[in-house]
Amino acid sequence: MLIKTKSGTEIPSSEITPEHIYHSRRKFMVGAAGAAASTLLAACAPSSSSPIPEATEQPAATAAQAATSAPAATAKVVQISANEDELGDAVNSFEDITNYNNYYEFTTDKTGVASLAKNYPTSPWQVVVDGLVKNKRIYDMDDLRSRFDQEERIYRLRCVEAWSMVIPWMGFPLSKILNEVEPLPEAKYVRFETVYDPEQMPGQKSRWFNWPYVEGLRLDEAMHDLTLMSTGLYGRDLLPQNGAPLRLVVPWKYGFKSIKSIVKIELVDKMPTSLWMTSAPNEYGFYANVNPNVDHPRWSQGTERRIGELGRRKTLMFNGYEEQVASLYSGLDLKSNY
Repeated sequence: MLIKTKSGTEIPSSEITPEHIYHSRRKFMVGAAGAAASTLLAACAPSSSSPIPEATEQPAATAAQAATSAPAATAKVVQISANEDELGDAVNSFEDITNYNNYYEFTTDKTGVASLAKNYPTSPWQVVVDGLVKNKRIYDMDDLRSRFDQEERIYRLRCVEAWSMVIPWMGFPLSKILNEVEPLPEAKYVRFETVYDPEQMPGQKSRWFNWPYVEGLRLDEAMHDLTLMSTGLYGRDLLPQNGAPLRLVVPWKYGFKSIKSIVKIELVDKMPTSLWMTSAPNEYGFYANVNPNVDHPRWSQGTERRIGELGRRKTLMFNGYEEQVASLYSGLDLKSNY
């Protein structure tokens, strides 16, 4: 994980230099993954020969709140090759990332979603945070961008369909929101919901899914520093096909867990039932951790196809983030809890 903290007032480097030069000049910050200061797809969902579409997410409405910005997580500056992640994997191009997406709310065609989604309105936008919390909140996007320092993080994305990318996201840890609302002791899970807008999202007229898109995390997963609320990529605001204006990014889980266009975040005491768990419960479980040792019922998860590369590569346990997140699942049977 490569991290660069932004104050929110800078002009993005990608807007003042050509993108290939921007790649070579960035400095990133590597944060302590377990730091107490900040705990915590292209959304991607499964494709199949049957008419089952993929995962996506959507927005929630709210009113901005006035408050001081949360402090940035402690991090150290390191000089690295800015076009690679910490494993030396090259970052995918902006064109790859914005033109190969799963977003079933619009279409099941990965290469067609960009054109269908390009004019989708993402402003104004509000997100409701409620449920089992001490302080219910309604945030708008300007509030979220100014309230929480924006960081740039290079994460690997592994789709359940066995393709992958490396993406330079922008955003802030989900834990910053959760710390503000203060979960009550009985809160065990976080439930996310996307916008429901079938008139502008034609895929939501499909009867194959129980719309709107819903996803969930255990509270400790949500509080982990790697769990990101993304507002952009490549130094730019998210485009609609990537889940604008706000999406979840959980890099050690299959991409369909990273719900797009979030409008509601709810703290609950029972495990949420996600859209994919409802649609294909024999194939998609709650955890969806990247695990090369547990195959999908219809294909192997042992290897993956990195977009832009020939051939296949071995899939890494927890998508290469095992050192940071394996302790979350100590004693849990990862085959039965898939």
